[in-house]
Amino acid sequence: MTAASAPRLTAMTLHRRSRALEVAFDSGEVFQLPCEYLRVFSPSAEVRGHGAGPSMLVVGKEAVNIQAIEPTGHYAVRLVFDDGHNSGIYTFGQLHTLGLEQAHNWSAYLARLQSAGYTRKSIPQDAPS
Repeated sequence: MTAASAPRLTAMTLHRRSRALEVAFDSGEVFQLPCEYLRVFSPSAEVRGHGAGPSMLVVGKEAVNIQAIEPTGHYAVRLVFDDGHNSGIYTFGQLHTLGLEQAHNWSAYLARLQSAGYTRKSIPQDAPS
């Protein structure tokens, strides 16, 4: 899907208590994107890498939340996370793709964690961050 054919973002709501970003598109699609998911799939060079190699495996972000959402032109937002990460610019098209591919991406991420020997911590949804 090209940027020209991607659905247009119509609404974005941060649910701090449940640590999720809700994004809605003019296609009628609405996605609940957990902050942890957005953090570990950040489009930043820090996470994605600077070349064609594999992306960095980000761990320990179970309780991460978003502190701020900063508009970047009319096409993207910069998400500022409470762990200090703030270099990822999420285009509206990327947010749509992250929503569409959430189940697959999350499953692959959990498999990578398991292969690395990392066990995710259980964090209550309404835990303070």
